[in-house]
Amino acid sequence: MGRKKGRDISGWLVVDKPAGMTSTSVVNKVRWALDARKAGHAGTLDPDATGVLAVALGEATKTVPFVTDALKCYRFAVRLGAATKTDDAEGEVIATSDKRPTDDEIGAALAQFRGEIMQVPPQFSAVKVEGERAYALARAGEEMELAARELWVESLEMVARPDADTVELEMVCGKGGYVRSVARDLGQALGCFGHVAWLRREWSGPFEAADGVTVEKIDALAKSPELDALLLPLEVGLAELPELRATAEGAARLRNGNPGMVLASDVDWGEEAWASYEGRPIAVGTYKSGELHPSRVFNL
Repeated sequence: MGRKKGRDISGWLVVDKPAGMTSTSVVNKVRWALDARKAGHAGTLDPDATGVLAVALGEATKTVPFVTDALKCYRFAVRLGAATKTDDAEGEVIATSDKRPTDDEIGAALAQFRGEIMQVPPQFSAVKVEGERAYALARAGEEMELAARELWVESLEMVARPDADTVELEMVCGKGGYVRSVARDLGQALGCFGHVAWLRREWSGPFEAADGVTVEKIDALAKSPELDALLLPLEVGLAELPELRATAEGAARLRNGNPGMVLASDVDWGEEAWASYEGRPIAVGTYKSGELHPSRVFNL
């Protein structure tokens, strides 16, 4: 096989994704603009959603799981009175209701969606069903019984009620949450149906939409040092893990994939952490008896 073309460039580019663009398209644009050999993202956004999409480049792709596992914040509007096939504004309306709940009724209903909840993904989602994506089966007209999944919801609050048909919410949740499912299930709980009118991811782990680069700016700065300068270092993706300082000998061993000695710290035995040497990340692994046992090694 031939070598992949592109630069060996590592780091994170935080993009403020626009509506109407898939997450994969954003990653491809970033890869092209930076002439990067390898790129990926930390958590898909629906095409019509906006907000933070963190794109990992090169060795930073090894830290993607730590960002996808982190908490995320979504701000979104639920349109009351109608259910759709896709649970968002793009889908065909399949049920309607004239009922409109009061603010107090909405506030009371939100309580059941906080904490550890069970959530059924939308029919139009990337969940796999016997090897096929649910959205592909749904587009073919198949209806599926999707299994409920555990989701941690840190908070879910009403932040605005622009009109009787619309309620704006803010949710902080863990990995695997579907905002469209929240809108669907809230509408059912209120007896009025509901779907997502718009959705924005405000932050994801250490990354914030307010710091994101627009697609227009990426186009304008493509293949330039100015775009390179916007990259965040690989270790930003490890913000949820404690840092350990490796000794010179420990760093050499870690680079070869072996357990390496790290300086004393308050990290507990068996805890996941990352090691650095002379300010550069070396590896992620498990801390045991003064050594880090690596699970991922960075080739920087």
